[in-house]
This record gives sequence, C-alpha cells and structure tokens, in this order.
Amino acid sequence: MKHRGVVIFMIGLTAALAIGWLAFPAVLYERIEQPLQLSHKVHTGENVGLACEECHSFREDGSFTGIPKLEKCASCHMQTLGNSPEEKRLVDEFVTPNREIPWLAYAAQPQNAYFSHIRHVKIAEIPCERCHGPHGSSDHLDAFQRNRISGYSKTIWGTSLSGIKAGPWDGMKMDDCSHCHNERKVTESCLTCHK
Repeated sequence: MKHRGVVIFMIGLTAALAIGWLAFPAVLYERIEQPLQLSHKVHTGENVGLACEECHSFREDGSFTGIPKLEKCASCHMQTLGNSPEEKRLVDEFVTPNREIPWLAYAAQPQNAYFSHIRHVKIAEIPCERCHGPHGSSDHLDAFQRNRISGYSKTIWGTSLSGIKAGPWDGMKMDDCSHCHNERKVTESCLTCHK
C-alpha cells in the first residue's frame, strides 16, 4: 500500500512527460510540404558536382541571394535531364510557365535580426554545414515545420524542445550564435546582429 502512491505518481509523471515531449510538439508545429522535392545529393554529388555557392550565391554588393530564383534552376533545367517525376514537375509547372517556386525558407530569421552570410562564409570561412548541417547531402527536402505560435521554422528552435542538440548546426537561436562566437573568441554587442 505504501508504494501505491509512488507508483501512481510515477505513472502520472511519465504520462505528463510523454504528453509534453511527444504530443505537444506534434500540435505545436504545422507540417507543410515544400512545393517541389529536390535532391541536394544529386546536385552536389559526383555527377553534377555543384558547390553550395553555385546556387546559393552572393550578389556583387556582398549580400546573400538566399534560395535560388527560378532563373538559376532554369539555366540547367529548360528541359528535363533525367526521368525524375519531380524534375518533370519543375519544368512543366515552373520553368515553362516562368513561375517562381514558392520555397519555404527553413532558416528565415526574425526581422529584427541581421545575419551576414558573407562575413561568416567568406571572411570567417565557416563551412555551410556548421549552421545548416548535412542539408547539402540530403536526398529529399524535409517538410517545413512552422511553429503555430511564433510562425518561425522548427529549424530556428532546433529539433528538440529540450534544447538537446543533434549537432552544432541544430538550432539558430541567439544563444546558438553566441555560443559559436564564444568558441571563436569573437566579441559581440547587441547592435552587431540587431539593427
């Protein structure tokens, strides 16, 4: 009888944790499929061999272009090159009618945060994988997961609500940036990133 209270407490605690760590994230994040599937692995692999910067490039003024515009894709895909149904969709639904692909940006930062890709990639020579993980070798695009409360991508928070990281690239919150700056002994102030 004495242990019954402990058992009931443990069952309740386990149920609460399961709801908090499993059910809550499922409700918190809305999954939206990207408008088109893309294999980074095919584009960066041996057959094609593109570097990240060939599609995700910098303008002459040093600003980052972000997700490539249709003209970048169309430069190679005016016609289908293989037999992929997704490539056929790319040509038929986007390239031929000259319609931009409405990609959802996993790493879009809040409007009050300024991030300079050129300062990190070109000057500090930080590889893309440090912040974006193995995304460049992925065979498909994950669904975009939008936080129903904040509107931000799950990529910004990280894969775990607990803050336990799968790698240094897992999360793009201010603490993640500050941690990287501290590792590299880079001084920062609020106005460095918030303009």
